Amino acid sequence: MIEQTVLPFKLAATNDSLTPHAGLAIFGEFLSAINLAESVDLHLPAPGSGAGYVPSSYVVPLLLMLHGGGRALEDLREIRSDVPLRDLVGLDEIPSPDAVGDWLRRMGSGGGLSGLGEANVELVGRMLAREDRSDYTLDIDATLIEAEKRDAAFTYKGFKGYAPMVGHLAENGLVLHDEFRTGNDSPGARNLEFLRACVVRMPRGKRIARFRSDSAGYQSAILDFCAEAGIEYAIGADLDAGVRQSLFSVESWRAYADGLIGETSHSMNASRHPFRIVAVKRPSQQSLFVETSPRVKVIATNMAGSAEDVVAWYNRRGECSENRIKELKLGVGMERLPCGNFAGNAAFFRLGVLAYNLFVLFRSAVLPAEWSRYQLTTVRWKLYQAAGKVVCHGNRVWLKVRRGWLDLFTGIRRRIHAFSFG
Repeated sequence: MIEQTVLPFKLAATNDSLTPHAGLAIFGEFLSAINLAESVDLHLPAPGSGAGYVPSSYVVPLLLMLHGGGRALEDLREIRSDVPLRDLVGLDEIPSPDAVGDWLRRMGSGGGLSGLGEANVELVGRMLAREDRSDYTLDIDATLIEAEKRDAAFTYKGFKGYAPMVGHLAENGLVLHDEFRTGNDSPGARNLEFLRACVVRMPRGKRIARFRSDSAGYQSAILDFCAEAGIEYAIGADLDAGVRQSLFSVESWRAYADGLIGETSHSMNASRHPFRIVAVKRPSQQSLFVETSPRVKVIATNMAGSAEDVVAWYNRRGECSENRIKELKLGVGMERLPCGNFAGNAAFFRLGVLAYNLFVLFRSAVLPAEWSRYQLTTVRWKLYQAAGKVVCHGNRVWLKVRRGWLDLFTGIRRRIHAFSFG
């Protein structure tokens, strides 16, 4: 007797070699074209024995999993069980999720973390070499990741987790550098060291010419470093007693948006260089019984131009940094960390940064031009999750996809080929 169903279709099994991730094979081809496996194997520690997996045997499946929408190490089983996909991209063996977890913990506590960073620097250099510009804007910001792990610490928002620092290049969205931090780490801690690390990671002929940060970067050492390195900056300033006193010297306030804008000069006690402060005053929401003071936003800067231009440029941090961190966390899956200790999660987060940068390069170099603003979730829906049939015929492997996808797949593969030999 046939079981009653809601919709009038029937189920049957097939022996055809099918993959629900045909588009991931195209991304896998891109990884092969840019020699990603070779770069990873060069920079990361080799296995301890001849029977061990090389680093790329861990990294490539993890990258495929993250691009495909996996969020936990157990999701690697989807890649392991997708034999047609593995045949297309040449993945003969994939470590188990437990083995991958052990490897992440080893990498995070040894030379693997710096090796992943070097692989990322190499990737960033390859993309920047394609661009005509030489001067770039660096945005840095910390983000909170909630995690009930053994060594997670309470953040300033009251939950346990971690607080990694991320440095983006505003012009193209690439993550230049990251530093995984404990949840109770101060947002202003080691930010000068982080800025210096970003500066030295720029390839020859490219430089950090502009710098933006929230008030965590409002430190005399950072302002002096920028001034002496020829870096223009706009940094959110603390409304401390010195700044409040300087605001009394503003000669004139003029209308701006729904408030007033003004500027004056200022110098911190420990600073070697004076700078401008641009202030915007807006009315606070009034209480029925209590008169409240206006809200004041202050920006420290050494930039020329009008105060309005400085504020407008500073406010673009929302698009260039904060929204891209959201893409890193939600698109690549870094809002969830899989390991029980700091070291393993630090390695996983840096691997997520590599996955994010690979998407930025993949999108700009080989995807259709009209996809240039697509987020990873959209590309996953429109490309990665395309179904395909793998057929071996005449000593050739054929990937058969729906006719409507054929031109898309063919065009991307042609651009991958041109990019790899360009």
